[in-house]
Amino acid sequence: MAQAFKLPDLGEGIHEGEVLAVLVGIGDAIKEGDLILEVETDKAAVEIPSPYTGKVSEILVKPGDTVKVGDVMMRFASNGAAAAVKAVPVEAPLKAGPPPVPAPDVAPENRPGPVPASPATRRLARELGVDLRDVPPSGPAGLVTAEDVRAFAAGDQPAAHEPQPVAPITVKAPPTQLPDTPTLPDFAQWGPVTAVAFRSIRRATARQMALAWQQIPHVSSQMEIDITDLEAFRQKHKDAVRAEGGRLTLTILALKAATAALKHYPNFNSSLDPANERIIQKNHFHIGVAVDTDDGLIVPVVRDVDRKSITELAVEVFQLAEKTRARKTSLEDLQGGTFTITNTGALGGGQSTPIINYPQVAILGMGAAQLKPTVVTDARGNNTIAPRLILPLVLSFDHRVVDGAEAVRFLQVIRKALGSPENLLLTMS
Repeated sequence: MAQAFKLPDLGEGIHEGEVLAVLVGIGDAIKEGDLILEVETDKAAVEIPSPYTGKVSEILVKPGDTVKVGDVMMRFASNGAAAAVKAVPVEAPLKAGPPPVPAPDVAPENRPGPVPASPATRRLARELGVDLRDVPPSGPAGLVTAEDVRAFAAGDQPAAHEPQPVAPITVKAPPTQLPDTPTLPDFAQWGPVTAVAFRSIRRATARQMALAWQQIPHVSSQMEIDITDLEAFRQKHKDAVRAEGGRLTLTILALKAATAALKHYPNFNSSLDPANERIIQKNHFHIGVAVDTDDGLIVPVVRDVDRKSITELAVEVFQLAEKTRARKTSLEDLQGGTFTITNTGALGGGQSTPIINYPQVAILGMGAAQLKPTVVTDARGNNTIAPRLILPLVLSFDHRVVDGAEAVRFLQVIRKALGSPENLLLTMS
């Protein structure tokens, strides 16, 4: 009996993906849990495991194809003992792990569906000897995260065979173009043109930007910060950090400074839920760091920034950036951010106004630090002109949640933290 494998509901507003690789061929014998496809969805390359044991009888997709939720991607012919096991419906999320094989005395009809979890989380669960069905999920739509598995293995969570209720904020993804976008003329009538497919990361970015711009009334506040002393500190310690496998960049130091500001002003670390007339303040600090790749801008998330040292962050961000540029990030790597930092300074960029990463309420943009003639006041109140290294910052924020005065105070915390190494260390609590 042939079993059809369809692209399941991916969650997170994702409705389609691009096939990157087909990892099996017709006639291959596949075991439940074996990787069969790589699909790029919403900026992440995701490995898809097989929910069946059997032979591949038909492959309906090829690399480069765009597939939508519900499309049949391949079919399997059951063999051996697996033929007695009824196929599990594959409407479970893409991040779901392979469904558990029931004991011989359990009817196939009563077999539970797969637990939503990323491949990396499933591997971690196997390494720790944890049954994903016992782990209470904390992710959206009942997703079990790696943190859930570690907490359960450490005994910090009670067993829960049934997922706990989750009340996510539901957002409908807008089309790539607005409904009233006019039809473009035929540009070829005026000269040669090249049509480049609008897909993959660029298309996902367009949707996210359109959503953010439609939903959020953007306001920006700008500030310049004297980081002359901080740069001397960075230069002094960058080789030691490099020896640990990290890169001590201004972004790393800004992560710490921004976390201090977020603790002082928690509305910047929140999301607005207008349907329920509430602001959801997050008591964790997972900061997205924009990474420039050959395929476009990708924003992986650095988790628990407040709990990590500068060196730990330097190592983690460097590794995460390398992983992102190699297109090895998972959906879990890109989800759960509470605030975002984007730094165009390495490219020589000046001040720019970044668009907020919805459903967050603020984003910090960093430009290139430059030497500028600056008025310096000494302890006696004497003023002199001296060359100082000045860093431009732009904070974009949701004016429904915070006001301009609060934005200035938020930036003042960052200015104090980045103004000297001592101030930065004193803010790290």
